[in-house]
Amino acid sequence: MDSIGKFITQVADFLGGYPLFFLLIGGGLYMFLRSGMVSLRRLPHAVKALREKSDAANGQISSVQALASVVAATVGLGNIAGVAIALVMGGPGAIFWMWVSAIVGMSTKFHEGVLAIMYKGRGSDGKPQGGPMYIIENGLGRRWRPLAVFFAVAGMFGTLCIMNANQLTEAFMSVFTTPEGVASSTALSAIGSAISLDNQHVFRLLFGITIALVVSMVVLRGITRIARVASVLVPFMVGIYFVMVLYIIITNITEVPAVIQRIFSEAFNLRAGFGAFAGIAIIGARRAALVNDAGIGTASIMHGASRNDSPVREGLIAMLGPSIDSGLVCTLTAIALLLCGNIDVDGVKGLQVAMEAFAKGIPGGEYMLMAVVICFALSSMFSYSFYGTRCAAYLFGEHRAKYYTWAFIATLVIFAIIPLEAAVGLCDLFYALMAIPTMIALIALSGKVRAAVREHFNKK
Repeated sequence: MDSIGKFITQVADFLGGYPLFFLLIGGGLYMFLRSGMVSLRRLPHAVKALREKSDAANGQISSVQALASVVAATVGLGNIAGVAIALVMGGPGAIFWMWVSAIVGMSTKFHEGVLAIMYKGRGSDGKPQGGPMYIIENGLGRRWRPLAVFFAVAGMFGTLCIMNANQLTEAFMSVFTTPEGVASSTALSAIGSAISLDNQHVFRLLFGITIALVVSMVVLRGITRIARVASVLVPFMVGIYFVMVLYIIITNITEVPAVIQRIFSEAFNLRAGFGAFAGIAIIGARRAALVNDAGIGTASIMHGASRNDSPVREGLIAMLGPSIDSGLVCTLTAIALLLCGNIDVDGVKGLQVAMEAFAKGIPGGEYMLMAVVICFALSSMFSYSFYGTRCAAYLFGEHRAKYYTWAFIATLVIFAIIPLEAAVGLCDLFYALMAIPTMIALIALSGKVRAAVREHFNKK
């Protein structure tokens, strides 16, 4: 198991290093400039687009529900555990590059939203569907279908909630149990002796089963139930988290300027050499990819199910996602961790660092953060199950996609048990593989997006 984990980590480190950095940041920057800096110039139009109504019947959910569902997926444990991992691995400077990735990612998400409506496809059941597989096949032509299949295969694995299940289990154990209590539990020992596992792994197994049962109650009802739950859950959990971090900032207000200064100064720190500088930038961009999903392709799957019939309006709404997750929530997390946390730890540490920081910064903060973490993790699992199911439906048809949903639920139990290093490596590996066909399609069709933008705003 250790050797497999190391191999996965090595492959993920290669693909998620310079190749992913140049693909997402370089490709995103190209689209940012070619679109006329849409993520900066058109931000007021994006906010205004949220209030517009669309009566088109060619879809399953509204544009706002699509955005809420995308944010429900991206505002997950990556915003807490992912930011903590970025700080541990790359220091405060990694956060600056997460901000850069957010601005670039907004432009990328804009292109995804536009193309998701422009090249909307249909499933085998006749319902309208979106995603890179349809963008590639309908936008680039049938001869590009192998690339669409490549994305769908990677998407089935990449959208498994590897880190969410793992880190949620870790968080619950660190807050509500002690190693001594787990080790001495008679009930866990009895179960463990029957299945040849120690008490800690038995606890993780049982908690993973609990997660799977809760998730199944939502995801088996389909996209409409997922969107309805996300529309309620997202504003609530982001609001609660904002209040918690605001308390930490106010009670440590004198230290905030020093924290901001560290983020900027260490982002461009060349004292350790260009390699260290590049490493910090790559770590920040890589964590941002796991946070906002820009260029990964998942957002276009959800926005493709929207009833909106205006590609540019859908793109404007889609680009708000990275501003919420990578811009707002990740910044809140980073400031809280730098004010109250200890990022100088050995190994890859994620949620544990965050838990300790919030426990120090707020009385009972670890319990409050645990409640937010549960909401974050579950909301991600709801949306990600839909992403993977759409990929499976594209490959095998609607009538077989339900088997993937059941497999998705089962894997939540498995990923609650495996080590964090392997979980992070798997997550990075499949995300990198999903990004390759997605970014090829977005860049190749960026001229279509530019023409649509010109036509849309000329009419306005």
